Amino acid sequence: MKLNNILVEKRSTILEIWFDLMLESYQTEARDFLKKKKNRFDNPVAYEFRKGMEGIYETLFHSMERDKISSVLDRIISIGAIQDFLPSIVIGFIFLLKTAVRKGLKKEILENKLSEELLELESRIDRLALLSFDIFMNRREKLYELRVKEVKNKVSGLLRMAGLTSELDKEPEFKEGTH
Repeated sequence: MKLNNILVEKRSTILEIWFDLMLESYQTEARDFLKKKKNRFDNPVAYEFRKGMEGIYETLFHSMERDKISSVLDRIISIGAIQDFLPSIVIGFIFLLKTAVRKGLKKEILENKLSEELLELESRIDRLALLSFDIFMNRREKLYELRVKEVKNKVSGLLRMAGLTSELDKEPEFKEGTH
């Protein structure tokens, strides 16, 4: 039996193991909340994690088109980037998929001698992790740009309120013949 067939067959088991492994990186209260509430409206973060993880899992069996995979990865990575988590925490869940597959398919991998196919799958997972890092850095860059813009707007407003911007607001005058 081919590894892809087994992965499709054991999809829900592996996804649940993967989700549980990811939750281990959260503090107890957050972990309990994310685990218990599965409703999209009661727990939108867990919902987005689950949908994103399902999408990532599906991309492993199809051509790994960068745009499609990027949008799927972005569902989860944007949450971690906004929460100001370390990159290792935000992206680390990708590597946990390897552990979930090994745990969920231990018997099948040994019985069907699928170690070569498992290595190929793990290489694809590694490529997903690299792409995840790119996405994470882009998200963080956008967040920092927004924060800088917000600070500039606040400082500008304070300067205007204090009447200190009149000299700064004037455009420099250039006359012909002078440089």
